[in-house]
Amino acid sequence: MLRELGFTVLDADALAHQLIEPGQPAYKEILAEFGTDVAPNGGRIDRGKLAAIVFADRAKLERLNAIVHPRVHQSMLQKFAEWQRSGDRDVVFVEAALLVEAGFEKKLDGLVVTWCTPEQQLQRLVARGLSEAEAKRRVASQLAPSEKLLHAKYKIDCSLSLEDTRRQVAALVDTLRQPS
Repeated sequence: MLRELGFTVLDADALAHQLIEPGQPAYKEILAEFGTDVAPNGGRIDRGKLAAIVFADRAKLERLNAIVHPRVHQSMLQKFAEWQRSGDRDVVFVEAALLVEAGFEKKLDGLVVTWCTPEQQLQRLVARGLSEAEAKRRVASQLAPSEKLLHAKYKIDCSLSLEDTRRQVAALVDTLRQPS
């Protein structure tokens, strides 16, 4: 919705996916940690195989996050610095499920937390193709929305209709566009 309204949105997941491609430093470290089976025939990492490993074992998830998160943070900070030097962006959003868990929200001017009920969260993950068990493991690996909301400067309730969510996003945009 923010992209539709003309804002730049930095997708941390897409950035993480780029950073684990063959030839990237995280690639070799992930193979060393989780085995070459996660990258069939020496190619790209099969994120489904890797997810099955890490979401079944909290320590392995923490190890993967320790490999990937610092690189994502560094890349995001570099991108912010580029945008600041060019002066062509006023407000930039970071889309990431684990901003608070990774402590990165402290490096931002504010945090917008979007949330829905736990049941809706599971339903939405299943609708994206995860099994119910996989969805539950993923949800369990994150802070509860109530915990994330404690860090929020702005909150968007996505548990109602899509139209209601759009109204909340429009109100947020109006707030951000107000002269300070």
